Amino acid sequence: MSENMPELRPLSAYGHVSAIQTRWMDNDVYGHVNNVVYYSFFDTVVNRFLIEGDVLDIHGGETIGLVVETSCRYFAPLEFPQTIQAGIAVSHIGRSSVRYEIGLFTEGSKAPAAEGYFVHVYVDKETRRPTSLPERLKALLETIRL
Repeated sequence: MSENMPELRPLSAYGHVSAIQTRWMDNDVYGHVNNVVYYSFFDTVVNRFLIEGDVLDIHGGETIGLVVETSCRYFAPLEFPQTIQAGIAVSHIGRSSVRYEIGLFTEGSKAPAAEGYFVHVYVDKETRRPTSLPERLKALLETIRL
C-alpha cells in the first residue's frame, strides 16, 4: 500500500454484516463480478439494513435517501457462485446526510475484496428538497457509527 492509501478495515470494524449471494448474471466475460455490480451490493446492504431496522418504508415513507456520491476500491475479484459478507458502518451523520462505509469480503477472508462508501442525502419524497434526518433513523445509524 502506498503512503496515501488508508489502511483497510477488517470485517470486525463494521457495525453490521449481512450476506449477499452472487448471481450468475453478475459475472462478466472475464469470469468475475463486474465492477458496476459492487455498487448494487452497496445499495442492497445499506437499504436492507434500513428496512430491517424499520426506518425505511420504500412505499409509504415521507423521506427517501438519494445517493449523491459513491466510491469503490477493488482489491480482489468476486465471482459466481460466492456468498459475500458485506459490512457497513457510518462515518458521518449530518443534518440531512449520511456517509456509509462498506466492505465486501469473501467468506473467511480477513481482507476486503472491495471497500467503498455511499452518501445518502435525505429528502422529502414529494418535494425532493433536503430534510432533517428523522430521529429514529439517527438512532439506528448511531448503532453502527465508527
